[in-house]
Amino acid sequence: QVHFVESGGGSVQAGGSLTLSCTASIPSFGIYAMGWHRQRPGHERELVAQITALSGTIVYADSVKGRFTISRDNAKSTMYLQMNHLKPEDTGVYFCNRNWDPFWNWGQGTQVTVSS
Repeated sequence: QVHFVESGGGSVQAGGSLTLSCTASIPSFGIYAMGWHRQRPGHERELVAQITALSGTIVYADSVKGRFTISRDNAKSTMYLQMNHLKPEDTGVYFCNRNWDPFWNWGQGTQVTVSS
């Protein structure tokens, strides 16, 4: 059964940085395109960054472009999200999963709180 463990969240001031990690228990993790999703208070869950299996194609939502960097280490079945120049509107719970529906079971996510 697919299982995700997200970590690295926390509370930072605007302009700060965080690096999120996601470890996946997916057989053949390296063959799947993946994504980081977030759910902000009062908003639907949204895909903020996605990466193909061999990291050949990376796409960011306009709201995070130039500030966030997605990467992956297939040998460790792990994906990362480096977040710089954080803004209060980045506050939310961040999840990893594939980058398209149908999604696997969602993990607990990791909370990111950015104060102004």
